[in-house]
Parts: sequence; C-alpha cells; structure tokens
Amino acid sequence: MESKTTETSQNPVIDSEVLFTYLIQGKRKEASEFIQECVQKGYPILHIYEEIIKPALYHVGEYWENNFITVAEEHTATSIVEFLMNGLFEQIISKERVQKKIILACTEKETHRVGLKMVADIFEMKGWDTYFPGATIPVGDLIKYIEQVRPNILALSTSVYFHLPSLEKMLKNIKKAFPDLPVIVGGQAFRHGGKEVLQSFDNTFYIADLKSLMTFIDFFESEHIE
Repeated sequence: MESKTTETSQNPVIDSEVLFTYLIQGKRKEASEFIQECVQKGYPILHIYEEIIKPALYHVGEYWENNFITVAEEHTATSIVEFLMNGLFEQIISKERVQKKIILACTEKETHRVGLKMVADIFEMKGWDTYFPGATIPVGDLIKYIEQVRPNILALSTSVYFHLPSLEKMLKNIKKAFPDLPVIVGGQAFRHGGKEVLQSFDNTFYIADLKSLMTFIDFFESEHIE
C-alpha cells in the first residue's frame, strides 16, 4: 500500500498553502485526500472553511487577477473547492432544526458563489433551512422568490469590487419591497472597501467572516425566539 507523502500540519497558513498548490495544479484527488486528513485529525468544519479553504481560494483569485493563471485554471480550482465542500455536507447538516429560513443569493452578474455556499453551510450547521438560488439572479426574480419563501434573513454576496453599485441597486429594490427583512452582506469585494454602501439601509449587516457569522446567528436567534 502506497504511503501518504503529505502530513496535515497544525498551522493553518501551511495548510492553506498546501491546498492552494493542489487547486492551481488541478489535483482534485490530492485536494480531497488532504481535506479528509484534516477531518480525521479533528479539525472543525469552521476551521477548515475559514482557515484553509477560504485563504487558499482567495490566493487563487489573486493569481488570476495578476494573470499568473488562466480563467480555465481558476474555474478548475473553484470546481474542486465546490467538490470538497459537497463531500463535507453530511458532516455539516444538523438533525436539529430551528424552524428558520434563509435565502442566499449573489449580486446580479456575480458568478462567484463558493463563499456564499460556505455561509449556507454554516446556517445548515445551526439548523436553518437554506434556499440557495446562487449566482446571477435578477433582482426581480429574487424579490418574487422572497415572496414565495418568506425567509427570516436574506444573504447577499459580492466578490468583485466593481459589482458594488449592483449590490446597492439590489438593496434599494429589496428594501422597498421588504423594508423589515434583515439582510446580511459579505464577500471578497469588501476587502477593498465599500462598506459605506450599506450604511443607508436599515437592518442590513456586514459579515466579515464565518466566525462573525456564527456570533450573528446566535444573537439573531436569541432576539427572535418563537
């Protein structure tokens, strides 16, 4: 039996760099084995998402922005990450449900949805029912979907900085239709600023990372006990 040559370290920076290397090389099998090693060593899902997968994927994005890799290589890396996350879902979903719902969608014309899927998985861990239309949803269709589902929270993700005007336009339309609906917003775009876009909207919250999201969910549930 062939021995493994990669040992999962206790250093999240090293772990994320190992995964990053597999992603840009398109090595799905090796990436999967590496993440399974992390699980077997007892790494919590939140740690795997926030400290390993997220920085590795951000590094891929930086390589693409600087033309170090092609669009095809970036898309391959993203598809591998989605494959890895799908493989973890059985360990994520909670059997205990809290009878609360969230819709998660990207800004119009936004195609990057991995970060939003991480958010959906955290809500699943907390027992919420998640509705995930994902990327490139026109705001009119999203409003109709909100009317249908009647969620407790709406989550919006923006990964590309120049899509922030689209986010602002979406929020205006959504808040006009549902002024009391809590909205959480996040994404890689806000690494470069832009949080001021949210200040003019009531009951709208910027979530910087998954740890902050866990805190927000706990607070929201404590304030909305049925």
